[in-house]
Amino acid sequence: MSGRAPSAHWDMEVKSRKSARYAIAAAVLLVVAHSTVAVLLRVSPTGVYFRTADQLAMAGIGLLLGSLALVLTRPRIRVGPAGVAVRNLLSERLIEWDLVRGLSFPDGAMWARVDIPDDEFINVMAIQSNDRDHAVSAVRTFRTLERKYAPAASVPDIAVDQD
Repeated sequence: MSGRAPSAHWDMEVKSRKSARYAIAAAVLLVVAHSTVAVLLRVSPTGVYFRTADQLAMAGIGLLLGSLALVLTRPRIRVGPAGVAVRNLLSERLIEWDLVRGLSFPDGAMWARVDIPDDEFINVMAIQSNDRDHAVSAVRTFRTLERKYAPAASVPDIAVDQD
């Protein structure tokens, strides 16, 4: 799924592939662009005098923006006997199996979601529609593990297409 073997506590661990690649590329581009501008600040025929502090600040802004872009690589879902651990951009939540009502991927949605009681849900940014086959495989694996771990009353009776 994510290229790494799941740990002893988790049977499945999935991260988005394409979004992570895009985020890393954007971070590199931001750092390189700001560093280049920082180096070229002193070579300005405009008459404005840029100091070393200005150059360092410009490079620092590039590093800050690059690190913010890398936050997009954080989303992850892990599934195991303890439940479903969903980590999105800024938070992580462990959902116990008795609260899980399924994993859905609504038409037109960017990412999947874990359904919980009272018509609530938690977005799963790790399973994204732009990952295509990787996302389909992740959903199928999730549903297999859901049938294994979730109490029988909470697992919806959904036919899984095995094409």
